[in-house]
Amino acid sequence: MDQLRTDEIEDIPRELLAEPLEWFFAEHFRHRLFCRLINEVAAAHVFDGERVTKVVEFLRNDLPVHIIDEEQDLFPLLRRRALPEDEVEKVLGLLSAEHKADASHARVVREQLEDCLARQSAPGMDPAIRKALQGFASQELRHLALENAVVLPIARLRLSQRDLEGLSRRLAARRGIVLERAAP
Repeated sequence: MDQLRTDEIEDIPRELLAEPLEWFFAEHFRHRLFCRLINEVAAAHVFDGERVTKVVEFLRNDLPVHIIDEEQDLFPLLRRRALPEDEVEKVLGLLSAEHKADASHARVVREQLEDCLARQSAPGMDPAIRKALQGFASQELRHLALENAVVLPIARLRLSQRDLEGLSRRLAARRGIVLERAAP
């Protein structure tokens, strides 16, 4: 296989949680790598249980936490701080609707991949599974692009230092991490 094969989606350094908007940007990069892995798995005609398992685990563990981070923390905070001229509600509404659809689509894709694991068959050998994987990755990439192009820039403009500190604490707490408080 070529050198572009995605084998590892690294965790974000814990210290970056102290800069939550940078953390989200890094998290979105991880999700882009995940989408690349999905597309590689979808194209594979040879069974690779390790790579299929990585996709399943990301769908089971990482994606749901990311959606919670945005739906329970980032989006509500941005709704409170955005100005009317930011016109952010329409975008946030669209992204929230996509999150709901993503959760359902992710469950279907995960179940298809778990079936491939059980049968030890390459997802790329089944046109329906290949299409589902590619469709999911394509939607996720569009979703991430909108968040990076609209949501994060507005958040950088509107969120206060206090907002960012609270966001950091909530993200860290969700991961069982205690952040060191900066000296006053």
